Amino acid sequence: MKLRPLLLLALFPAFAASGSETKTPAPAAVTVLKASRLVDTKAGTVLTGQAVLIEGDRIKAVGPAADVLKAAPAGVKVIDLGDATLMPGLMDCHTHITSQPENYYTDIFRKSPIDVAVSAHIYARRTLLAGFTTVRDVGAGEYIDIALKRAVDEGKIAGPRIIPAALTLGATGGHVDLNGFSPSIRFKDMSGVADGIDAVRKRVRENIKYGAEWIKIAATAGVLSEEESVGAPQYSLEEMKAIVEEAALWHRKVAAHAHGTEGIKMAIRAGVASIEHASFIDDEGIALAKERGTVLVMDIYNDDYILAEFSRMGYPDKIIEKERLVGRTQRENFQKALRAGCKMAYGTDAGVYPHGWNGKQMVHMVRWGMTPLQAVQAATVNSAELLGKADQLGRVAPGYLADLIAIKGDALAEISNGSFERVDFVMKGGELFKNRLTADPVKQFD
Repeated sequence: MKLRPLLLLALFPAFAASGSETKTPAPAAVTVLKASRLVDTKAGTVLTGQAVLIEGDRIKAVGPAADVLKAAPAGVKVIDLGDATLMPGLMDCHTHITSQPENYYTDIFRKSPIDVAVSAHIYARRTLLAGFTTVRDVGAGEYIDIALKRAVDEGKIAGPRIIPAALTLGATGGHVDLNGFSPSIRFKDMSGVADGIDAVRKRVRENIKYGAEWIKIAATAGVLSEEESVGAPQYSLEEMKAIVEEAALWHRKVAAHAHGTEGIKMAIRAGVASIEHASFIDDEGIALAKERGTVLVMDIYNDDYILAEFSRMGYPDKIIEKERLVGRTQRENFQKALRAGCKMAYGTDAGVYPHGWNGKQMVHMVRWGMTPLQAVQAATVNSAELLGKADQLGRVAPGYLADLIAIKGDALAEISNGSFERVDFVMKGGELFKNRLTADPVKQFD
């Protein structure tokens, strides 16, 4: 028999009385940040002599330092970062934050989901300290990305804001389905493999049930798996449309892993919000993406790491050869799409290479045609727009979350020299997690 709430309170009056007590909340901490340069990502300018007033987890005011200090309460804490470049926290729209490869066969045969889960917090911390205060995680096994997100949100561990996609949806025998082994080998892990309209709709619902905020599909073949092709379509247009429609019913968007030319165009026509990789996109695909506002998230750094390290880690030659087909072509198509005016957001595929190296891609984006400011905008305002967070993240502006980073010196002028691989100051939600510029203490975890 269930006890009604009023009866419970009658039975436990002491509990009821203690629950009725109201505590006066502690006043929100107020801080002023100053730096030689401030990047206005919305206007596309770099300002000097600015300061940022932060109250709790939000930015309250931004402007000339004298004006901000005048408006601040008496005795406010001022952190003067000196000769540094201050900007919004960076965003990575394509990560696999729960793991990273170490050895091909060990990763597959000797590690359980528990091994992955107990290490995930390390990668989350490295990502945050690299200056990436928000990530979209586009595929993790066993819903580990969702558990990791909860731990970060509850303040138990250090990490970026995580927007999880949970299990990637893919076709039988495709990029999501472990292949290349005997058919007698069976794995009991949770799977995103689904075929047919009814099955893919159900898989979308299951992912959302367990906490997915985005849906990720493998629209084409891929590189780091042993199926035949690097880019052939692996879902029909009807299946892709069903996934997009089902996700929309639950107010979710779809990201499509798509290397191949035809699969990219199919995914765009199906209505996905972003194309991941887009390696073999052609002129028609570029025009289609621009026309429909589909965002391209092209991971143009990790080719270097795969070709340098994956043979050492025991990856089959077949996989390495597929990567050789992708690398330069993807970069050339990045350049074409940029010139055509396609929407682009920052995404690295971190987890294919070590977490915390997310900033390495900045050099390549500039090398292949972006201005330094465009590269920063890709990782801030553009990514925020794609993720539906344009009113909260990606800018240093009143009302926005106080996610801020700083790099010593003129970070944009030094971008080609790897300045974004040397982030000196990281604040997330008004809390300081990294600081190599002043003596102010950072948040510690037990």
